[in-house]
Amino acid sequence: MEERGNISIHTENIFPIIKKFLYSDHEIFLRELVSNAVDATQKLKRLSAIGEYKGELGDLKVKVSVDKEARQIIVRDRGIGMTAEEIKKYINQIAFSGAVEFVEKYKDKPEPNQIIGQFGLGFYSAFMVADTVEIVTKSHQEDAEAAHWVCDGSTEFTITHADKEDRGTNIILNIAADSDEFLEEARIRTILNKYCKFLPIEVEFQDEVINNPNPIWTKQPSELTDEDYQNFYKELYPFSEAPLFWIHLNVDYPFNLTGILYFPKVKNDFELQKNKIQLYSRQVFITDEVKDVVPEFLMLLHGVIDSPDIPLNVSRSFLQADANVKKINTYITRKVADKLSEIFRNDREGFQQKWSDIGLFVKYGMLSDDKFYDKAKNFALVQNVEDKFFTLDEYREHVQANQQDKSDNLVLLYTTDEEKQHAFVEAAKDRSYDVLKLDNMIDSHFIGMLEQKLEKTTLKRVDSETIDKLIEKETSQDSILSEEEKTSLKEVYEKAINNQHMHVSIEPLSPNDSPVIITMPEFMRRMKDMSRTGGGGMMFMGNMPDTYNVSINANHPINSRILKAKDENKEIIAKQAFDLALLSQNMLTGPALTAFVKRSVELIEKE
Repeated sequence: MEERGNISIHTENIFPIIKKFLYSDHEIFLRELVSNAVDATQKLKRLSAIGEYKGELGDLKVKVSVDKEARQIIVRDRGIGMTAEEIKKYINQIAFSGAVEFVEKYKDKPEPNQIIGQFGLGFYSAFMVADTVEIVTKSHQEDAEAAHWVCDGSTEFTITHADKEDRGTNIILNIAADSDEFLEEARIRTILNKYCKFLPIEVEFQDEVINNPNPIWTKQPSELTDEDYQNFYKELYPFSEAPLFWIHLNVDYPFNLTGILYFPKVKNDFELQKNKIQLYSRQVFITDEVKDVVPEFLMLLHGVIDSPDIPLNVSRSFLQADANVKKINTYITRKVADKLSEIFRNDREGFQQKWSDIGLFVKYGMLSDDKFYDKAKNFALVQNVEDKFFTLDEYREHVQANQQDKSDNLVLLYTTDEEKQHAFVEAAKDRSYDVLKLDNMIDSHFIGMLEQKLEKTTLKRVDSETIDKLIEKETSQDSILSEEEKTSLKEVYEKAINNQHMHVSIEPLSPNDSPVIITMPEFMRRMKDMSRTGGGGMMFMGNMPDTYNVSINANHPINSRILKAKDENKEIIAKQAFDLALLSQNMLTGPALTAFVKRSVELIEKE
């Protein structure tokens, strides 16, 4: 059996849904009404430009006012206006867009993209805050009569003659009892500043123009100076530090996109940095949630993106991902990479000076986006403890001769805290090894990525092993102790330390190395670092107790002395050597530190 028919929609049921739930934020009503007023004004300018309107344009400001006593908000424009018949067509037919019809009619004329509205639904947002909405309007057409439309939010309306001499439209909202907040002038100003700050027609509130109708992203880069870009940044973010540099986006094929993206000084708190890019559609603010348009790592940038080609749902509040969005995403990534590459090529010294600010951003991008990595690997920098900068290829070449292990793997040594790990850094330098500084919050992830990307290369923190084990060579030190002496020395230290998380071993190290060296295995430490920054699927590692390797230098004179000491003194000397190793890494605190100081005084007194 087959049956065909039409779905029945009852307007009495759908209208309350549209007026109450069309938009997630009730404040959106003002953006929609002001945008409609701007559209009406833009239409009149278009008609005048093509000779279809012969009259004087005069003052084209859109004016917003609040009358708290009368419980009214009024949005006035001197735009194209409407006749009674046009009210019936554009207002009484839900989702019929006069803007779309206008653009279609004049699509072969100049500037077709200046009209904002698309869906014909924005007007009804007024009923989210108003009991009754009135329209008093007069068309720009010659001999047109003014009309007065009134609706109380039901499907019924009245249209009568109005006394209005000038063309244009007044939207009058009689505010509902549950929307008193919108009768406060400060609230209205905040909404206007948020959504209407860059509308292309001047918007006046309390006798003051509140917007900049010609923001610099609507201009050509050749028209602008560095001062223009810096002043616009201050306009967007008045309490932020000056940006490092910026990119001016300007493309009209295969999609339309304009905007300016600024590189801020990136702080270590990602979340505070995010959601600083503002998305506009024809200069109307839409959202600062741009994760579908901008790649995750680029959300650390600041600035403005404006595109009529980014698809929006009927409320213009949430993005709908499609092919254009993906193209824009890819385009922005490429532009950012190209800009960084250009600065690196043209001013490497300046690029190196900015690296402390942009390094975190670049690394985040390399971790997040393979295409960005492919470009960034040529300008991403690493810095060693001598404060010299290298690209990845330059650094591999720099250490190639001296830092290959016996398996021909290149071992890159790094420190996360040069002061705390100073003894280990110096031990590496004594072997003529180079040590990188990798000390920002995402370097634990960056290190893992480098090991995946760079062939036969491993990275080891300089304090993760004794120096001879960090880069194992074909030759090694011999131990001056017999096997029996090693066993005896190990037992002394295990008893003195008395900690199951400290794993003692006797190692044949250089006599110039410390008598005791405490290290955390590279894997364990790296997993704990990653768990602290919330990545790598290793959150459980953060709850595991710290375990350390305690390497006892078989060739150090102090350890030979322990073996020769009286039985009652062996543990005291071993404990003192162990505490010195803890102290060198700031691991000796509280009662253990007090006991160490007391023991040290006693040992000095004995001498």
